[in-house]
Amino acid sequence: MRYIGTRGGLERGYSAAEAIREGMVPGGGLFVPESFPRLSLKDIEELKELRYEEISLRILKKYLSDYSEDEIRECVEGAYNDGSFSHEDRTPVVRLEGDLYVMELWHGPTAAFKDMALQLMPRLFVKAREKTGAVEKNLILVATSGDTGKAALEGFKDLSGIEVAVFYPEDGVSQVQKLQMTTTQGENLSVAAVKGNFDDCQGGVKGIFSDDEFKDSLKGVELSSANSINLGRLLPQIIYYFKAYAQLLRDGEIELGERVDFSVPTGNFGNILAGYYAMEMGLPVGKLICASNKNNVLTDFFKDGVYDRRREFHKTMSPSMDILVSSNLERFLYHILKDSERVGQIYDRFAREGIFSVKEEVVERIREVMDSGYTGEEECLKIIEEVKRRYNYSIDTHTAVAMKVAMERRERKVVVLSTASIYKFPSSVVKGLGGEAGDEFQEIETLRRITGLELHRAVEGIEKLPVVHGECIDREGMREYIEKLAKK
Repeated sequence: MRYIGTRGGLERGYSAAEAIREGMVPGGGLFVPESFPRLSLKDIEELKELRYEEISLRILKKYLSDYSEDEIRECVEGAYNDGSFSHEDRTPVVRLEGDLYVMELWHGPTAAFKDMALQLMPRLFVKAREKTGAVEKNLILVATSGDTGKAALEGFKDLSGIEVAVFYPEDGVSQVQKLQMTTTQGENLSVAAVKGNFDDCQGGVKGIFSDDEFKDSLKGVELSSANSINLGRLLPQIIYYFKAYAQLLRDGEIELGERVDFSVPTGNFGNILAGYYAMEMGLPVGKLICASNKNNVLTDFFKDGVYDRRREFHKTMSPSMDILVSSNLERFLYHILKDSERVGQIYDRFAREGIFSVKEEVVERIREVMDSGYTGEEECLKIIEEVKRRYNYSIDTHTAVAMKVAMERRERKVVVLSTASIYKFPSSVVKGLGGEAGDEFQEIETLRRITGLELHRAVEGIEKLPVVHGECIDREGMREYIEKLAKK
């Protein structure tokens, strides 16, 4: 399997190891597979009796053709094990009623779905360094809206030859998310708040990646990314779509070949893009439902084909989705358009003007695989209460966004992706359950009393840990910050 750029510009296809090490395509754009590998229905049926680790191996072998099977197995077994994950199924699917299911993606070490990729990606990255001739040091840049930061810090902590710099919006994450990042200790870890929102963090990182002169000035240091712009983040997310379908088969909830919808809380578009990749590989998916919060730029795009980031940015109770520039949409558009020149034109305009559009015929093709909707703040609280009352099941705010849209849009059996533990956003969940939102760490005990759910180990006692990262910078100061890290 070789990888090419969404905007062209490559003289040859890259191997998986090269693409993972680079992060972004030199000169701009994202890596995508030249073609999609396929699984037959018979192949999919065989997955139903396999462990998550075994399913991972079968999926990843098709994309990581320059990795040996033993290398992939070593990475997978190191990532997905009982020491890191609290549930034997890793991503269990829970049935709420006849055609409504939830896939819990938060049983990993940081209580969020990012663990599903960021427990594995660092292992793939280390192998990529070995395969491609490692430079003296790699500096991993991470822009986070809350969850990616902590998951990346845990995944890359204390790895030789690798430094990590995490940038998060100063007032755009929950208290729990902030402390998860700022209390993480590791000799190779740095964390800085950025004055602005997630798009400022992400825009700063992407601008640095596209600045060849700046990168060349970092002698002996090569930049890469742990965001979902990196292929190594995207590919592991394909696995749990197949795992969900396999579990439904195993449990007798569906017949082989029956189509299932997936409702995905969406910000940077990586999670739902992985579902599209699974669909292209042959997984019987009816529709992928793109669920947005009040920052509903994607909902508008899927409605009329106009993507316009020039709008008010809203800080919501689902902060990991507070994004106006969804990076992985570029990959999706490439696969729909199959035209790198056109994608390059679209994103050149977007960089200049903050807006782009596609023709109605393109929108129609998108609607064949993708549905969309959004959930406002009050609706989010109401759905948290409704799900608890009707099903005695507790969900966080991001899951609530996807749940509400799933209930509106479902045409068949639907799996809602639950992307975070309720304990990552305790104040908002308590408010949804009828309480008064207050200090997050006071509300954790209230939430445990109301729901009866065991406190996630990623949150327990976090408020008592010492803060070791306290720097706050302007977006313009990100380059200077990186230069200092490169000289360490």
